Amino acid sequence: MSTSLDQENSKKEQDLVKMKRGALVLLGVAVVLFVVASYYKIGWLKAFSEAAMVGGIADWFAVVALFRHPLGIPIPHTALIPSNKDKIGENLGSFVSDEFLTREKLEVKIEQFNVAIKASDWLIEEKNANLVANLVTDNVIPRILKTIDDEEVKRFIQEQFSAKLSKLNFGEWFALGLEALAKSKKQEELVTNVLKTLIVELENNKHLIEEKVKSSTPFLSFGLADKKITEGVFNGLYDFLEQASQQDSAIRKRVNEYVLRFITELRDSAEMQQKVNDLVLAFANKKEVQDYISGIWLEIKMAVDNDLAQKEESTIKKSIANMIQGFGKGIQADQLMMDKINDFVKNDVLSVLINNKKMIGDLISSTVKSWDTDEVAKKLELEIGGDLQFIRINGTLVGGFVGLLIYGFDCLLLYII
Repeated sequence: MSTSLDQENSKKEQDLVKMKRGALVLLGVAVVLFVVASYYKIGWLKAFSEAAMVGGIADWFAVVALFRHPLGIPIPHTALIPSNKDKIGENLGSFVSDEFLTREKLEVKIEQFNVAIKASDWLIEEKNANLVANLVTDNVIPRILKTIDDEEVKRFIQEQFSAKLSKLNFGEWFALGLEALAKSKKQEELVTNVLKTLIVELENNKHLIEEKVKSSTPFLSFGLADKKITEGVFNGLYDFLEQASQQDSAIRKRVNEYVLRFITELRDSAEMQQKVNDLVLAFANKKEVQDYISGIWLEIKMAVDNDLAQKEESTIKKSIANMIQGFGKGIQADQLMMDKINDFVKNDVLSVLINNKKMIGDLISSTVKSWDTDEVAKKLELEIGGDLQFIRINGTLVGGFVGLLIYGFDCLLLYII
């Protein structure tokens, strides 16, 4: 798959070939004119074409000599760029570090550039925000999910859950909650509702009492006492719950007193609080609870995968893009933040560049030195070779006109003499 860089280089190569062909055609025209002028004895045309050929060939030699040996012949002082690659690298590194990486020049450029404005403008633009969001959702998040060990995550969640629970005093929380409930008079309503619920459940499960009594009485009673015992147990429980549900009954008052004593003991007794905490932790450590907690990670992971599969409709991607745009707008709305960003770039980043400018120069130099000589010549010719072909074209045309001037001057001298 060709990249944008490959496509750009391909276009440059095509443009370079066109320019070379144009310069060669112009030189060929000069040769044809020379032949015509020689055949028909046209003096001024012959002078023009001769000089044009000399100028075109000389400039062709000069241009080619920069990048390679003309016609493959190792003529001295040709192939200048490949031959002096290391020296070019050293000079380029020194030039950049000495001429560009100076505090005075960089400060002016940084202040003119205004990094905060440029960066925030870039982030606010929707296509750029989507570009970053796509990068995160297409590459970063999936790689993170693939790298993470599910078992390690589940173990971590379980350990963190248990550790957090062990630091909490549920007994004290329950005491405070029940105490607030009692003070708000909601306790009476709650107890009443609980007792009425127990009455209903007792009525609905009378047959269970009968079965329990039947299984507990002697076989020799032939079931004669079962019904009477069942009625006695049921009526006793029913009467107790019925009286307890009445707020002004003696039983209810004793229930309320018991509840208040329990709240007070739970609030003031570290031992009672610890018992409540132990009950909560014992429940939390049950395998079913632990499996549910560890399964949260797999549910999250599956939800993320399903969302990312929506591509452009992904909620995560849209949220990231909106967050990026919001971040850019937030920067522009906060002058203090913009000043901090610009000051950071101006001071901290600038200091890093200044303090390491020699290393940067050495890096440029060593990088150029590491390049293949033919590759260097090819890259440079690709970048500037098209413009250099104008030297050949201009050499051909200027040479021809100079030859024409010389011919005219020569004719003038012959006329005067």
